[in-house]
Amino acid sequence: MRQFDVIVLEAPSSSNKWIPPFEDPALGWFHSLDWNQPLQSIDAEWVVFANPAVKIDRDFLNSLAECIEGFPMVDAFAPRVKFESHFYGGLLLNGAKGFAPISENEKMRFVAAPSPMIAVFSSRIIQRTGLFDLDLPPEFRLLDYTLRMAHAGGKMFSVPYLVASLNEGNYAGLLTRRFLHEKQAIAPLWEIYYKSLPIGLLSAFTFRHLTMLPKFLGLDKGKKRRQFKRDKATSLSKLTAKYLKEISL
Repeated sequence: MRQFDVIVLEAPSSSNKWIPPFEDPALGWFHSLDWNQPLQSIDAEWVVFANPAVKIDRDFLNSLAECIEGFPMVDAFAPRVKFESHFYGGLLLNGAKGFAPISENEKMRFVAAPSPMIAVFSSRIIQRTGLFDLDLPPEFRLLDYTLRMAHAGGKMFSVPYLVASLNEGNYAGLLTRRFLHEKQAIAPLWEIYYKSLPIGLLSAFTFRHLTMLPKFLGLDKGKKRRQFKRDKATSLSKLTAKYLKEISL
């Protein structure tokens, strides 16, 4: 079994063949825009999901290996992303208001979700959590997956010295989590609340965003599919009130 599989989430180009930045016998590379297809082929103890803008190099993987050895009971890691002299970490649940980024000065702690740019999961927790929800926009999928992972008994940890760098480009919207506060974020966030969070938080989130009230009342055609997803995520749930508090502001 390999130590790491890295899944670079990008559409392959017919004119420009993708080449891994480096090769190693302990490392597997996947290059696909299909978030779920590579999960059928992973053969490593740990899996890194990365936006193509993230630099996955030996230094990062060495730091990740140190974290795995130092925290053997952790199922997932939320690396910080260094961009323009700032360090952007994971997300915390902010009650009925949505999600908020951790402070740059935050010490080691559990988080509700990683940056939308990169996340690391153990293969054992992936087996228990299942596939990504492709009905959600890409920037919400790691958030949704991590909360579902919590129901499967997994916990995501943020370590200050586990840092990935980015290539040049404009990623401020994703890194600062501005996308979480845009109007089009309300619907996917509501779906995530419905699927994985307590009814009290869902109710409060709904009444902050009354456009979601018809869905809350089950007046739309997606009710059965939505309930199926919630039942699948929360069946035999291991998510406790104590852990929910640990991953909240």
